[in-house]
Order: sequence, then C-alpha cells, then structure tokens
Amino acid sequence: MRILVFGQTGQVARELARRTPPDVTLIALRRTEADLSSPGQCAAAVHAHDVDAVINAAAWTAVDRAEAEEAAAHVVNADAPGAMAAACAETARPFVHVSTDYVFDGSGVLPFRPDDPTGPLGAYGRTKLAGEQAVRAVGGTHVILRTSWVVSAHGSNFVKTMLRLGAERESLNVVADQVGGPTAAAAIADALFCCARGLVDGAAGGTHHFSGAPDVSWADFARAIMARAGLRAGVNDIPTSAYPTPARRPLNSRLDGASLKAAFGIDRPDWRKDLDRILAELGAT
Repeated sequence: MRILVFGQTGQVARELARRTPPDVTLIALRRTEADLSSPGQCAAAVHAHDVDAVINAAAWTAVDRAEAEEAAAHVVNADAPGAMAAACAETARPFVHVSTDYVFDGSGVLPFRPDDPTGPLGAYGRTKLAGEQAVRAVGGTHVILRTSWVVSAHGSNFVKTMLRLGAERESLNVVADQVGGPTAAAAIADALFCCARGLVDGAAGGTHHFSGAPDVSWADFARAIMARAGLRAGVNDIPTSAYPTPARRPLNSRLDGASLKAAFGIDRPDWRKDLDRILAELGAT
C-alpha cells in the first residue's frame, strides 16, 4: 500500500515516518513540495502521486498566534484540507485528517462524543472545525480523527517543557482544572495507519475520537512526569484563571473513543506506558 502524507516535521508526521508498516510505502511531502498556505498546490500534489490513501498530518498548531492571525490559520487548517479532500474524492482515494478537541467548548465533565454539538472557544478551534466541515462537504471517503494533548520525544510539547522546568525549579504552578487525555504522537500515527488501511479495504469513514487514557488534569500529568523522570520539583495546582493566555483553553477535553473502537478496533492507549517510552527516548529515566 502506498500512502501520501502531508507533513514531515510535526510530531505526528515524524512518528508516521518512524512507524511505517513494512508493507506500506510512505511518501511524505515537505513544505516546499506542498505548502498548506497554497491549497491549490496541495490538491495538485494529490493528483500528482499514485497512492492508495492520503493522510493530512500537517496543521497550524500555534494556538495563541491564531488569535491574531486567524485568516492565515484558516487557509492552513480549513482551505488546504478541503482542497486535499476534494482531490481525493475526484481520484477515489480515501482521506484521513487529524483534528482536535478544540472544536468543542469544554463544558461539562462527560467525554465528548463525535456527534456532540461543537462550539470552539477561539480562532484555532474555529479553523479546525472549518477544516472538518470542508472535508465532509466534498463527499469523499474519509476519516476525521480528533485527538488531544499530543506529546512525543520531539517538537515542542508539555512533556519536554515539564522536564526542562522540573530540572530548573523546586516547584511548578500547573493548571489543574483542565482535564483530558494525553496522547502520544506514536499512538496517533498507528491509529492513522489503521484508519487508512481500513478505508482502503472498504471500511466506512466518519468522525472519531482518539486520546490517551486515563483522563487526567495537566497538574496530575505533570506530577506523573516528575515521578517517572525522577525529578523532585513539586507541582502546585492553579486554576486556568491564574494562567491567562491569548486563546481560551477548554476545561473539559475528555474524548469518547467508543466509535473508533467499534469501527476500527482501536483502543485508547495508556498514556503512562507511552510516557515511559518517551522519557526513555529522551534519556530522562
């Protein structure tokens, strides 16, 4: 099977390259080959490659910067995926697209299901929701995989930030009223390959959720990082209101993964095991 991937340097894109199954040929496009700020170029790239499926692992992920640059983020997160999906539909190729918990408003305490009403709190969430809508609108075979709290041994993410600060300070203040599922980029990559293979084999598409288990607050996740890395820094719980950011973060990022399990047999991964693997790769254990 041949799979075209948009993205090379992001956390998920890098894991797709590292975890490519033996029977898959992966063609990963650099920004110079397919710039997401040029949707037409993205569509042309789909038409130019003889592949069985397409995965979009690239996005505008600068959540706070999107508040000031929403138009630019919209092109990358909405117009480009829409163009990719349209090209896939025209060539009868399945399309797998990564989305986010930020399409929801973060209310309540129950895990969000794929068919729950959306209500993004900021520009990033709005652009990602628009991307979902654009993918669905073209009518091609697709999977939209919403995920949350992505971590890995590379790129910028919460685990690496906590390791750095935990080694520098005696205590850290970490938000305790935001709850969700930390999700290893490696686990997301495996899920994307599974979805792509399933679609090629005739599985029905749709929108599904994928996040690590069990759900945890950022503060408790930080404590787990400190404990597993052998760092002594204490973690002080603070409310979101004490750590203001340009973009509002959802308090509830819990995602219900039951539909993904039913459709593709994919369970929620245990983030604690994935965290141990990340720490080992970073030499932090």
